[in-house]
This record gives sequence, C-alpha cells and structure tokens, in this order.
Amino acid sequence: MKSEAAVQAEVMMRLSEMGHRIFRNNNGAAVDQTGRHVRYGLGNVSQQVNARMKSSDLIGIEKGTGRMISIECKREGWKYKGTDREQAQLNWINLIKGMGGIGGFVSDVGQLEDLLTTD
Repeated sequence: MKSEAAVQAEVMMRLSEMGHRIFRNNNGAAVDQTGRHVRYGLGNVSQQVNARMKSSDLIGIEKGTGRMISIECKREGWKYKGTDREQAQLNWINLIKGMGGIGGFVSDVGQLEDLLTTD
C-alpha cells in the first residue's frame, strides 16, 4: 500500500509528463521569531476559514487551457468518510470545480486520466 507521499510524488511526475504545471501547496501555521502567528498555504486566511475549506495538496495549471488544477492526494486505498477535514477539503475542490477548474481526490495515479477528462 502506497503512502500519501508516494501517491503525491507519482501524481506530480505524471502531471508534469503530461505537460501540466503542478506545485506542492503546504498549509499550516507557525510562530515566527518575533512571536507572531503566521498562516501559510492557499486560502488559509484564518482558523475559521481553514476549518470550513482546506486547499488541496497540489495546485497547478492545465496545459493548453490554463485551467486551475487542484488535487488532494490520499494514501492508496483511501475512501472518503466525510470527516470534518475531508469535508473541508471537498469544499475547496467543489469551489475550484464550480469556477471551471479541475479538482478531486486522488489515491492512485491511474485516477488522473478520469479526473482530467471529466472536469
């Protein structure tokens, strides 16, 4: 069974091979050396927003169309359970898709073809 990191690496490689541009989107919060709380990652503007919507692991641009690609990678064999975290991730994916972009959960690189052709 492949880890999330292994799936993510394969997805990034495959998207790059297809000519798309894809970037890792780290999300979180930290305290800087001055003691200030700093949030990072797309859309991570507050704890309240982050609880409702979490941007995906991978953010990119589709070759040829310029559409946004947003992929949340999961370990091989993962199934959606509707946890608060998964729901927040799905909210982000639905936002991207609703605006004409490509988005989805991927737990196997083979799922990319369907994701890219059905959106």
